Amino acid sequence: MYDLLVVGAGPYGLSIAAHAAAAGLDVRVFGRPMAAWRDHMPEGMFLKSEPWASHLSDPGRRYGLDAYGAERGVPTEHAVPLPVRTFAEYGLWFAERAVPRVDERMIRTVDTCTGGFRALTEDGEPFHARSVALAVGVLPFVDVPGPLRGLGPEYVTHSSHHGDLTRFRDTDVTVIGAGQAALETAALLAEQGTRVRVLARSHTLDWNGLPPAWRRPWWDSVRAPHSGLGCGWRNWCYAELPGAFRRLPESGRTRIAATALGPAGAWWLRDRFEPSVEVLPGHEAVRAGVRDGRVRLEVRGPAGAPVPLLTDHVIAATGFRAGRDRLRMLSPDLRASLMPLADGSPDVGRDFESSWPGLFLAGLVTASGFGPAMRFVHGASYTAGRLVRGVRRHVRHQSRTPVRPPRLPSPASPAPDRARTP
Repeated sequence: MYDLLVVGAGPYGLSIAAHAAAAGLDVRVFGRPMAAWRDHMPEGMFLKSEPWASHLSDPGRRYGLDAYGAERGVPTEHAVPLPVRTFAEYGLWFAERAVPRVDERMIRTVDTCTGGFRALTEDGEPFHARSVALAVGVLPFVDVPGPLRGLGPEYVTHSSHHGDLTRFRDTDVTVIGAGQAALETAALLAEQGTRVRVLARSHTLDWNGLPPAWRRPWWDSVRAPHSGLGCGWRNWCYAELPGAFRRLPESGRTRIAATALGPAGAWWLRDRFEPSVEVLPGHEAVRAGVRDGRVRLEVRGPAGAPVPLLTDHVIAATGFRAGRDRLRMLSPDLRASLMPLADGSPDVGRDFESSWPGLFLAGLVTASGFGPAMRFVHGASYTAGRLVRGVRRHVRHQSRTPVRPPRLPSPASPAPDRARTP
């Protein structure tokens, strides 16, 4: 029986595995390394985060993005956008050096068993462990607007479904959203000859400004410090103090997680986007259907009355909703046992342990507990160290005391408020 199974081999899963191996835990990692970055982002995309804020985490800090850049001759400079393809290659480099062998099979189900958990791979092989860390990234949580959900993938897809946009060359595509994924997808489509428009509920598009120089007068740094989530003290607190964020009342945490760092485009994209992409600001799709092989949208704009819009395909760049109900690899009983927060995401303790002992969660699904940093690679460093500390404590406790399954929460009982736990 393993001490820890890590389900997922993206930035969070690989970082957790590196810390677990260094701590002497018997760990097994499942998943195709950096799969979302390799298979679900088109050629030509760039990281929005700064390279110095995009390190995967190992305890000795030997395998950061800067070390990869120095070894491979790849520039990782402040205010120089890094290609997504380069970041994916860095993740593979990190996995080879900091992580025990990764089993590239996917995990199909996770359930409880005597002494811990039983995970079943896609080809039916069982693995047993005292603890499990789910680091499944964002793909299980794609969110498509309600009016579009009844249409098939030949007509509507999510922006994360595309590793290649060439199928849309010489077609008409409508992209829904106002964030980086929407704007960069639209720019790439326009640059390959696609007729493309962006449908945005907001009345104006927001663009991030060019970040200030890395070296600058000290008073400038004090007024607006750099952080992994952007300049300014508020962003610095979100980036550097996830533990303090968790002490906030639940209502404040879920509100901030949903609204902080709202949709905006990167500074380096604006000059590519604005001359080539039509934008319909203040517009929202209220109905959708198919007519003569094309998508017919009814779009409500500032005037109020819906108007028709015909397009060949709709790409919804509308983000992700991390609810416990979407953790489909967990058995129904195990999934139902997770105490939910008000927004439907599972509650986690100070070391990222869920309400079921030994089941740990990482990444986007913990943003309502630990803040906006969990939506970015930057949050992997804090998560990996704290989560592995919790796993070690759980494994030690389990070796001394037989594990008893917790009582399932009653649907009528509110989740306990654990925000004040130190």
